[in-house]
Amino acid sequence: MARNGESNLKQPLLRAADGPASASPHGKSPRKERKTRKVMFNVRGISCASCAVSIETVVAGLKGVESVQVSVLQGQAVVQYSPEETDAKTIKEAIEDINFEVDELQEQEIAVCRLRIKGMACTSCSESIERALLMVPGVKKAVVGLALEEAKVHFDPNITSRDLIIEAIEDAGFGADLISSGDDVNKMHLQLEGVSSPEDTKLIQSVLETVEGVNNVEWDTVGQTIKVAYDPDITGPRLLIQRIQEAAQPPKCYNASLYSPPKQREVERRHEILNYRNQFLWSCLFSIPVFLFSMVLPMLPPFGDWLVYRICNNMTIGMLLRWLLCSPVQFIIGWRFYVGAYHALKRGYSNMDVLVALGTNAAYFYSVYIILKALTSDSFEGQDLFETSSMLVSFILLGKYLEVVAKGKTSDALSKLTELAPETAVLVTLDKDGNAISEMEISTQLLQRNDVIKIVPGEKVPVDGVVIKGQSHVNESMITGEARPIAKKPGDKVIGGTVNDNGCIIVKATHVGSETALSQIVQLVEAAQLARAPVQRLADKISRFFVPTVVVAAFLTWLGWFIPGQLHLYPQEWIPKAMDSFELALQFGISVLVVACPCALGLATPTAVMVATGKGASQGVLIKGGNALEKAHKVKTIIFDKTGTLTLGKPSVVQTKIFSKIPLLELCDLTASAEANSEHPLSKAIVEYTKKLREQYGSHSDNMIESKDFEVHPGAGVSANVEGKLVLVGNKRLMQEFEAPMSSEVEEYMSEMEDLARTCVLVAIDRIICGALAVSDPLKPEAGRVISYLSSMGITSIMVTGDNWATAKSIAKEVGINTVFAEIDPVGKAEKIKDLQMQGLTVAMVGDGVNDSPALAAADVGMAIGAGTDVAIEAADIVLMKSSLEDVITAIDLSRKTLSRIRINYVWALGYNVLGMPIAAGVLFPFTGIRLPPWLAGACMAASSVSVVCSSLLLQLYKKPLHIEATPRPAGPADGGSNLV
Repeated sequence: MARNGESNLKQPLLRAADGPASASPHGKSPRKERKTRKVMFNVRGISCASCAVSIETVVAGLKGVESVQVSVLQGQAVVQYSPEETDAKTIKEAIEDINFEVDELQEQEIAVCRLRIKGMACTSCSESIERALLMVPGVKKAVVGLALEEAKVHFDPNITSRDLIIEAIEDAGFGADLISSGDDVNKMHLQLEGVSSPEDTKLIQSVLETVEGVNNVEWDTVGQTIKVAYDPDITGPRLLIQRIQEAAQPPKCYNASLYSPPKQREVERRHEILNYRNQFLWSCLFSIPVFLFSMVLPMLPPFGDWLVYRICNNMTIGMLLRWLLCSPVQFIIGWRFYVGAYHALKRGYSNMDVLVALGTNAAYFYSVYIILKALTSDSFEGQDLFETSSMLVSFILLGKYLEVVAKGKTSDALSKLTELAPETAVLVTLDKDGNAISEMEISTQLLQRNDVIKIVPGEKVPVDGVVIKGQSHVNESMITGEARPIAKKPGDKVIGGTVNDNGCIIVKATHVGSETALSQIVQLVEAAQLARAPVQRLADKISRFFVPTVVVAAFLTWLGWFIPGQLHLYPQEWIPKAMDSFELALQFGISVLVVACPCALGLATPTAVMVATGKGASQGVLIKGGNALEKAHKVKTIIFDKTGTLTLGKPSVVQTKIFSKIPLLELCDLTASAEANSEHPLSKAIVEYTKKLREQYGSHSDNMIESKDFEVHPGAGVSANVEGKLVLVGNKRLMQEFEAPMSSEVEEYMSEMEDLARTCVLVAIDRIICGALAVSDPLKPEAGRVISYLSSMGITSIMVTGDNWATAKSIAKEVGINTVFAEIDPVGKAEKIKDLQMQGLTVAMVGDGVNDSPALAAADVGMAIGAGTDVAIEAADIVLMKSSLEDVITAIDLSRKTLSRIRINYVWALGYNVLGMPIAAGVLFPFTGIRLPPWLAGACMAASSVSVVCSSLLLQLYKKPLHIEATPRPAGPADGGSNLV
C-alpha cells in the first residue's frame, strides 16, 4: 500500500465543479489531431442490418464525420465528427432524408461559460437577464448572481456560442464580458518580445502546435500576447518558453515571459466605484447651486433678492438659473436611468430605473411647464421643482456609490484566499541518487507537475505536493482554519498557500495552476456565491409586481391629494407658501415613487450568502451554495459515520489470533495482498501492520504478492485470489456469504474483542477461517464535547455504522450518543436517512469514505470530512477542510446566523418600504405637518440599499461557537473501529 499522500497523486484534492469543457471558440489554431465531438441519436424505423448499413453509408459520406456506429437492437446511432466541418443538425437531417425518424439528441455536449454582467441594479434586472438567456436557442441553464454580478451559462455549443449569449445580454440592455469558459483550465498567457512580422507569428504558432500536450494556441496581435491551452501531465510553461526561444533564427531573438491579465473583476469594480463617484461629484457641482438658489438664498435677504429679478413677464433669474443647472443633471448625468428604464420596459418588466425616471421627469417637466407659463404671463405665479429633480439624482448616485463600495467588501475573504500563493519558488534539480545539484528561483506560475521544490522555514508552500525529504510543521490555518501547526514528514501532503514553520522540506509538486486545492476552494466558493438560495424566491416574487404597485400607489397618492385640494376638503393653510394643491399633490406622488426601493430586497440574500460563504471558507468550512446554507439551519438530526468521522480514521492492529497451523507472517502477507487495493482505513492498518511484521522477521521488501479478482463486498469486506487461493478478509457476514464455517473458538474470540470495543477482522483461506486481526481506532478527542454541544443546540445525534453492535454501542456510550444503528451497509445508511426524513426531520449526514457517498447524497445536508475521499467530498453539500468535528457545529451555527441576518435584511428592506411609502404619501402630514420632500425620499431610498449591504457585512465578525484545542489522547480499551464497509 502506498504511503500517505503517494496514492492517487493525479487526483485533485477538490474536484472542479464544472462539467465538460466547452467547444473551442473561433480564432484557435488548428491541430494535427483535430478535436472531435460525439453525438447520439435515437433512430426509429431500423428493422434490419441493411437499415443500419444504409444509415452508416449516408452519414459516413458527410464531410467531417470521423466514425458512425448504428445499433439495430437499441435503435441508436453514435456519430463522431469534427465540429469545424459539420454539426449535429446536419447529421440528423441526413438521416431523416432517407426516411428514418430521429428523436431529440440523447447526449448533448454541454459547455459552460462565466460572464461579468454590468448594469444590474435589483432582482428584476437579474431575472430579466435569466429570461433573455433562456430564450437563446441551445442555452440549457442560466444562473445570474446579483451581488456577484456574474452569470453562469450552460449551453450546447452545437447550437449557440458565447458571442450569441453575450449579444443576448447586450440586447437586454446590460453589458457582458467573458470571464472564463470550460476550456480555460490549464491555460497560460505569454508576453512575446522580438516578434516584428506575420512570419514570426506563424513560426511561433507552428512551433507551439507541434509540442506534445499543447491543445490549441490563440494569438493576440494587438497586445503581442499568446494564449496556450496545454495538458499539464505532458508539458508545462517552462518547456513552451524554451521552444519559443529556440525557434528564433539568428540574428533574430525571441523571448517569452508569463503574462497575467489584470483581474477583470477588480478592475471593473474599481472602474464602477470611480464612475459612480465622478458622476456624483459632477451632479453635486450642479445640484448644490440649484439647492442654494431655491431653498437657502431666498430665506436670507438681501443675499437672495437678485434671484427674484424678473427677466420676462413673471420668469425670474432664479428660475432660469435653476433650469440651466438642472438640465445637465437630468439628461446627461441622469441618462443612465433613461437607458435602464428603456431596456427594462422593452423587455416587459420594471426596475428602480423606471421609478427614478418617472419621478425625476415628473418634477423636471412640471417645472418646465411653470417656467413657460411664467414666461408667457405677467400674472401667473408658480413654484418650480428643479431642486427635486437634481437633488434626487445626486442622492441616488451617492447611494449607488456607497453600495458598490460596500458590495466590494463582501468578497474580501475570497480575495484574501486568492492572494495566499507566493509569487516565487525555489526549483531544485536532483541527481539519480536524490541529491540536490542546483537551485533556481522561478515564478510560481512556471512550476510544472513533478517539479521538486525547496521550502525553507517561514516561506509559503507554492503548490500542492508531497514531502519527499525533511520534516517540519506547517501552519494550515489560512486554508483549513486549524490554528495548530501540522507535523509533516516524507509521504505527507502539503497544500499550496500554507506556511512552513520550522524545518526545511523538499516537496514534489502534484497539482499546479487551477488544480491546486487553493484554486479549487476559490472556484467552489465562487460557484456557491452564484447559486441562488431558496429564501431569495421571496424577493423574486415581490420584485415582479413591486414597481407597478409603486407606480399605481404614487398615482393614487397624487389623486388623493389633488382632488380634495381642488374641492377644498382640507384647510388651505396646509399648502406651503408659493405652492398650490397640484404642486403639493405632485410632490407627494414623486416622493412615493422614489422612496420605494426594490434594490434593498434584491440585495438582502445574495450579499449575506457572499459574506457567509467567504467567511466559512476562511474558517475551513466550504459551503456549496445558498441552498446548502439555508438547509443547514433547519437540521434537527445529525447522523455520524464512525470510522474516520467520530474516530481518527487511523486504526491499528493491536492483536492477532491464529486458528490453524499457518505461520503468522504468511497469513498477514496473504491478507495484506488482498487488502492492498482497498482505500478503507482498516485496509491501510492491516497493510501497515504487515510491513512492520516483515521488518521484525528481517524482510525489508514493501512489495505485495499480486492479487487477482479483487472485489469489495459493501458492509462485509473484500475477497481476492492470491497465489491461486481464495482469500476472504472481513466480518462475520462475509464468512456467511461464502459459507466459511465458524467454530466456537472463532465465536469466542470475536465476542471477547467486541467486549473490548475492538473490531475483529476475520481471514479465511479457501473458505476456512485461519486467523483474525483485532483492530482499534481511537476516538477523536473533541467527539464527546461536540455531541454534547449539538444536544444543547437542540440537535439529536445518531451513529450509523457497519460495525458490530458491541463495538458500536461502546463507542456511542463514550461520546454520549443514545441512538445507534449497527451492521448496516452503505445502502442501508441511505435508507435510514430516508426513514428519518419520512418523519418530517431535516437530516444531516457527516461522513468521510466512499461508502458514505450514498448517505451524503440522500441527506438534506451532506457534510464530508475534508481528509476523506474525493467521492465523499463530491457528494457532500458542505466540506469540512480541517477534518475536525467542531466544524460541524461551525457549519450549522454559521447557517443559522446567516439566515438570521437574511431575515433581518428582509425585515429592514420590507419594513422600510412599508413605513416609508405611507410617510412619503403624507399620512403624517395632516397631524404633524411632517412631509418627506422628494429629494429626501431619494436619499432615504439610497440609504436603505447601503444599510442592507452593511448589515450583511456584519457577518464578517462571525466567530466559531466552539473551539477545542487538540490534546493527545492515548488509545484506550474502548477505542473501536469499523468493519470493512
